[in-house]
Amino acid sequence: MKHLPLFFDLAGRQVVVVGEGPKADLRAALANSAGAHVRRLDARSLRPDDFAGAIAAFVATDNEGSDAAAHRVAKAAGIPVNVMDRPALCDFIMPAIVERDGVLVAISTGGASPTLASVLRARVEAALPERIGALVRLAAGFRGRVNDLIADPARRRAFLRRLVEGPASRLALAGDEAGARRFALDELDALRRQATSAGIAHIVGAGPGDPDLLTLRAAQLLQEADAILHDDLVPPVVLARARRDAEVVCVGKRKGRPSWAQADIDAELVGRVRAGQTVVRLKAGDPFVFGRGGEEIDALRTAGLAYTIVPGITAALGCAAAAGIPLTHRRHASTLTFVSGHSAADGRPVAWPALSAQGHTLAVYMGTTEAPAVRDRLLEAGTSPHTPVAIIENGTRADQIVSAGRLVDLARLAAAHAQAGGPSLIIIGDVAAYAAAVETPPLAKVS
Repeated sequence: MKHLPLFFDLAGRQVVVVGEGPKADLRAALANSAGAHVRRLDARSLRPDDFAGAIAAFVATDNEGSDAAAHRVAKAAGIPVNVMDRPALCDFIMPAIVERDGVLVAISTGGASPTLASVLRARVEAALPERIGALVRLAAGFRGRVNDLIADPARRRAFLRRLVEGPASRLALAGDEAGARRFALDELDALRRQATSAGIAHIVGAGPGDPDLLTLRAAQLLQEADAILHDDLVPPVVLARARRDAEVVCVGKRKGRPSWAQADIDAELVGRVRAGQTVVRLKAGDPFVFGRGGEEIDALRTAGLAYTIVPGITAALGCAAAAGIPLTHRRHASTLTFVSGHSAADGRPVAWPALSAQGHTLAVYMGTTEAPAVRDRLLEAGTSPHTPVAIIENGTRADQIVSAGRLVDLARLAAAHAQAGGPSLIIIGDVAAYAAAVETPPLAKVS
């Protein structure tokens, strides 16, 4: 290593900053943020005794001659010095810093490329959970207790690692610090009794199909799961983001095909969590938009098991964006409704007259096989047969297909999509006309 990374406690200690202007202000602010007493000095009248009692000095005069002179005086006083933007005059360098609620990450390229260090800092910031401080507090609260109760070092290390990587950590990162402490206490008690502790379920939205549209938390959980129970509509490219040794089980339900009953999915989920597994229940789109996530939450609650919920980009948002369709528009649509196509076919009490109102966008899920009924209900409610419609199949994916037309043609447009069998979304309303303007590959338009 060219530089050894060290973290000094500066609380109550003196740091000297030489110079004026934004660069010197930045160094002073950093030292202040670490609790140091900062003394600002003018480079034109420096003496060695100005540095008496200081632990370090920063020089940022923005003038080569003044920087060199200040460096000589600080060195004569025996103080480690950093001269901003002049690596040859530095006893120590300043890394790119990520600081978030008790967690500090320092990144350095040894002064070779501050730009690269800045880029890496941005990546680390994106990877760190926003509530990482909750995990710090959880670990700090259990460290002494674990040391007292678990004598074997290997078992102690294993518990502490699970504490910051396992179910308790996920509860803390989701904002349930009290639940995280309770879960960790139960695990600690189970370890003392040599019992198997329960696991945790994560109800996760996989988004519309493009793996790059997974949320950061969803991607992290796919790497942590012991088992992934996924919908039939979750594509292989998303499942490929899972940990390689995770058990991947399709529990999908598709119309007209052999499927898992919801009760069987609930039982599978509960049984695996009771056995101590970390289970990701991966649902296409968002788990709470036509995803039956609420029913699975009820099953976990009834069983007294821990869970978290990770929302996903629902199909209407992802597919519309991929097809260039604004779901709301200042001139065309001020309201938006998500509706299941099955509600048109089975006569469920849906306010079709309200949905047919002008200035309203309708996003119809699971609607291709029910397209004739959707068309008929809207026409009966007074919707113009010339209302624009668009059907987006495999939205956001490389094989996406977009069909555009008018409401009167909806059944004909939907027939080809229903035969292909890919997941499709229907958008009805004036904004659907924007689909015809899409020219960006890999989208294709069918009329």
